[in-house]
Amino acid sequence: MKLFPDQLYKNLSPFKSVYLLFGDDPWLIENCKSQILSEAKKKGFEERIQLHQENQFNWNDLVNEWQAMSLFSSRRIIELSLPTSKPGTEGANVLKELMAQPNPDTLLIIHGPKVTAEQTNSKWFKSLDTQGLYLPCNTPEGPQFQRWLDGRINYFGLSLQAAARAMLVTLYEGNLLAADQALQLLQLLSSKDQISAEQLSLYFEDQSRFSVFQLVDALLINKKKKAMHMLAQLKAEDTAMPIILWALFKELSTLQQLKQAQKNRENLTALWKKLRIWDKRKPMYQDALNRLSLSNIEHMQAMASEIELNLKQHGIEDWTATSHLCLLFDPVAHNSLAHIKLS
Repeated sequence: MKLFPDQLYKNLSPFKSVYLLFGDDPWLIENCKSQILSEAKKKGFEERIQLHQENQFNWNDLVNEWQAMSLFSSRRIIELSLPTSKPGTEGANVLKELMAQPNPDTLLIIHGPKVTAEQTNSKWFKSLDTQGLYLPCNTPEGPQFQRWLDGRINYFGLSLQAAARAMLVTLYEGNLLAADQALQLLQLLSSKDQISAEQLSLYFEDQSRFSVFQLVDALLINKKKKAMHMLAQLKAEDTAMPIILWALFKELSTLQQLKQAQKNRENLTALWKKLRIWDKRKPMYQDALNRLSLSNIEHMQAMASEIELNLKQHGIEDWTATSHLCLLFDPVAHNSLAHIKLS
């Protein structure tokens, strides 16, 4: 039976005799394995044998362990690693034979890289899947990562505002280990109150002299020299590029919504409230709206997306392009910088 990793903790009873952990995410595999081993220990599975399929691997070793009596306890765990997720013809036959000889006192955990649809439809895989659980441990992306993150936030008993959750997605999508470590840190540092994006920034910016929130405020009121100084300082203090991009995306999205409403001659009163822009900050946004056109803002959004794409796909932290983007908060800069294409 196929089951996604975030549902495992709800499905450890009834306990299965076989667990298949295949995927490209080491954290998910280790987390699932840890849950299974913890539950197994409660049920008296104490002796653990680890086998690793290598070039000279003898499949009879697995057969012998499956049939052997435990020296130390009545129940035992066999953990088999398949580095290529392919047992080969001999291994496939052995696995099918073992499933034909059920052993309630032996738990079999098999793990390896991501498997293809063809592999999951093979006879050896189906024979194991019929008696156990298949957990596809692939790194979640997009909405799936958001759901995984929400689950871990709930697991650690944390309460985060929507903007703070969005920041965590930007910072850690694709890196479950780092995300989980960050949430553990938040659990230690934070109280039971809701955590805002501002607080989150303080936790993960290494106590920078300037914050990204000060940077965007300077950009909104067109303080170019001050903004460039802040950006340089943030870089010098190793502030994570995703944090800066998150803040820029957030402000550009806000400006785009306000400018579109303004263009449509809509009353902005309800929108100010919806976007959680309080009275003391309205003048800054009004300043930016008065000098930037909708096309200016949309061009900046496209440029920010390209910078983020370079970062996520190629690992390029393009500080030069980011500084150009910041300068574009001044409409005059669009005449000299807007035509520049990112490499």
